[in-house]
Parts: sequence; C-alpha cells; structure tokens
Amino acid sequence: MPSPRTKPAGPETFTLTGADGATVQVRVVRSARRTKSIAAGWAGPGLIEVRAPLATSQREVKRAVEKLLPRLERSQARRPPPSDDEAERRAQQLNARHFGGQLAWQSIRFVSNQRSRYGSCTPGSGTIRISDRLRVVPVWVLDYVLMHELAHLREPNHSPAFWALVNRYPLAERARGFLLGMAHAGHLPHEEDDDAN
Repeated sequence: MPSPRTKPAGPETFTLTGADGATVQVRVVRSARRTKSIAAGWAGPGLIEVRAPLATSQREVKRAVEKLLPRLERSQARRPPPSDDEAERRAQQLNARHFGGQLAWQSIRFVSNQRSRYGSCTPGSGTIRISDRLRVVPVWVLDYVLMHELAHLREPNHSPAFWALVNRYPLAERARGFLLGMAHAGHLPHEEDDDAN
C-alpha cells in the first residue's frame, strides 16, 4: 500500500494563460480534511487559489484548474470593478455602522500609483486613496481597507486606539490574512498603508 502523501513543504504554485493572453498565477493549498473535490476561486488580481486534497497529483490539479478557468474568467468579467462612487457608498455604510456616522472626508478614490500599499489617508485634507489593485478583491476585503483608512480620520497613527477602531470590522483578521496572501503570491511588499500623512 502506498504511503499517504504529506503536505508540501512550501507553497505550490504554477501559471496558466487566460483567454485574453494574460498570465494567471495559481496557488495550491492542500488539505487533509478535503478528500475528493477541488475548489478554485479568485484570491486577488491575476491570482487563483485552489484547495485540493493531499493525495491529488499536481497534474490533476492543473487539469481541473484549466477546466475551471473559463468559468472563473466569465464570473470576474460579470462583476464590474468598483468605481470611486461605489467606494464612497461603501465608506458611508461603514461610517454609519462602525463610527455612528461621525466621520467626514472630502474624497475617496482609486489610484494607480500605490504599488506597495493598499491605501492612504491624509486626515488634514480628508482625502483617502485606495490602490486600484483592490478593484478585483472580494468586497469584504475592500471594506476592510476602507475601514482602515476611515479609522485614520480619527487616529492618524497605528496606536492601540487606532487598531481598536479597525477591529470593529468583524472580518478584519480574515481580510488581513487575505491581503498578506495576495502580497505573498504576487511577490509584493506588504504594507496596509504608511502612517496617515
């Protein structure tokens, strides 16, 4: 009887080419609890995360993802990226839910010049900028980054008081893990933001 497969020592990754010719990175997460099926979904821009049983060969995983890729691309194409107006609307909801509607700002918009951080806030002028890399993340991750920047309007630092505000968001820990994974898979530096300007 063959010995059971053990979990690979490091992250298992490979790349595929999407229908538009763009490279898609695939990160495989193996689980002893998963016994039969392979699941795949977007984990960030150009990054698919696959959950597979330990005993599934890399060839089987790759074949399954190649089969799922057109469906994943269609689902991503159906969801329009959030606009500045959508980010503003979501921030208003977070403000009402977690800050009692007490925060005020001048503008929230997506920008393309933030490559090593996900957002920034300038409390003095009330401006919040969100990296356009976050246009493709799940909305609960975007909400976490918005929550982080909104908290800087009250606490322009990363003090315990600041983190207490951020952690009002119930998916904060999960979203931080998502962002770390996204940065790791893309070989990017990870900064949620620098101290508020």
